[in-house]
Amino acid sequence: MESIIEVKNLKKTYKKRKTREYIHAVSDVSFHVHRGEILGLLGPNGAGKTTTIKMLCGLLIPDSGSIQVNGIDMRKKRLHGLRHISAVLEGNRNLYWRLTVRENLEYFAGNRGFSRKDVAVRIDELLVQFNLKEKENELVNRLSRGMQQKLAIAVAMLAESEVILLDEPTLGLDVETGYEVREILKNIVRDENRTIIISSHDMDVVQDLCGRTVIINEGKIITDDKVENLLKLFEVRSYTITLGGLLTEEQQQLMHQKFPHVVYTPDTVQSTLEIDLAKSEDIYDLFNVLKLNHIPVESFDRSTVNFEQIFMKILKGGETHGSLAQSS
Repeated sequence: MESIIEVKNLKKTYKKRKTREYIHAVSDVSFHVHRGEILGLLGPNGAGKTTTIKMLCGLLIPDSGSIQVNGIDMRKKRLHGLRHISAVLEGNRNLYWRLTVRENLEYFAGNRGFSRKDVAVRIDELLVQFNLKEKENELVNRLSRGMQQKLAIAVAMLAESEVILLDEPTLGLDVETGYEVREILKNIVRDENRTIIISSHDMDVVQDLCGRTVIINEGKIITDDKVENLLKLFEVRSYTITLGGLLTEEQQQLMHQKFPHVVYTPDTVQSTLEIDLAKSEDIYDLFNVLKLNHIPVESFDRSTVNFEQIFMKILKGGETHGSLAQSS
């Protein structure tokens, strides 16, 4: 597939205030974004994700490395490159609240060099597409959060840029509006061949929308793979085991030594273990611990996992899955 964004060996360091220490916010980050895909760019707070996003948008200049947007080097031709990417950062803050819905669209079109006449038809199309036509003359500060968020995305769409970067596009929305925004984004990619990069802490949104995810932690990429591959990978690993008794203290200690992320729920009738078996031979270690006190196994079931569980497991385990990305 053709790449519309290429990020290579990106680095960014900050100096701490009042000290001589340096923080390596981003360390040698490389990834690509395919044309026409929805990519999830994820990471916990302080992981380097926001710094990466700001460098993609041209708000920060990297110390080293390169970013190419549609073949344009952002370090050499930043303004030219920015014509190909639009961003909605921090929810809906890129709006003027004392202007109406239509005035916001006209104002930001003007910032991009378009006259009202040039964009009048396109604005009407966007108002209909985002279900904002009835509110076109309403001041933004009187709109619901959901409508404000839809308007912010519509403003990004107006620029006709190939890439749209969305930071928390469904944050604070009610369930109905959240689903509406998801469907709009899917339609944008399907019908207009746009490319969308989403940064979100809502893992349901990521699982529903994104074909692939890049996860950053401690300034480095620890995962770059298809969501489908990660779901399959962790579905195979994750099991729920029902026991006909309680584990002894010794067994619990051994279990946590061999499987640090195991979750044990004791019960005098039926205890449960939620466990990941990364390798097939791990099952022997599991049963060796269980047979110490002859604990009967009543059921051994593969667990159903969602992307939030996968995200947390990857962060806790510090695992990397770049090899899978190479084959996808």
